[in-house]
Amino acid sequence: MGSVTDVAMEKGTLAQRKPTVVFVLGGPGSGKGTQCDKIVQHFGFTHISTGDLLRDEIRSGSENGTMIQRMMKEGKMVPPELTIKLLQKAMQECGNDKLLIDGFPRNEENRAAYEAVIKIEPKLVLFLDCSEEEMERRLLNRNQGREDDNIETIRKRFKVFKESTLPVIEYYNSKGKVRKIDAGKPSDEVFEDIKFFFTSTCGNIKHSCCVIL
Repeated sequence: MGSVTDVAMEKGTLAQRKPTVVFVLGGPGSGKGTQCDKIVQHFGFTHISTGDLLRDEIRSGSENGTMIQRMMKEGKMVPPELTIKLLQKAMQECGNDKLLIDGFPRNEENRAAYEAVIKIEPKLVLFLDCSEEEMERRLLNRNQGREDDNIETIRKRFKVFKESTLPVIEYYNSKGKVRKIDAGKPSDEVFEDIKFFFTSTCGNIKHSCCVIL
């Protein structure tokens, strides 16, 4: 696995492009993937799922993939250097210069690594706020066959979100970048709120790249 420094040496083209970045954060089951799909359809985004990239790494049978699989089963965070490497590769390979990054940064380590390596401050942070009861119901009902969709792992993920991701949201809120959305409502109603915040803050964005973690 390459170091953050190694990744930084590869970032030239991304830095030159200076893409617009929007983060989407929320707990497991808050609807980040669903809402990103709606943004893709409504605003013409390109959609790249870094969550899928992690699962692809698992399926590759690599040493990193085995480590990722173990950590996901335990509800733990993937090491920031690996996450940044996969994320940056997806951002570089996307031909679009407006990026919607979903579920990242998940903790302060991710945020610090992102700022140190990629150095592109988000224009906006959408926070999908949803109760644990509703998120748990959604995760147990979605039947995607994912190993991390069992009750024990789900509750571990909730704990990690509260302890690790909420401080990131608070950090960006202190910079005036967070827009909090009630994600417990029906998805179409949630999207109406997202459209309002998205267009009022990023009204000039018409074609973008969505990166989901």
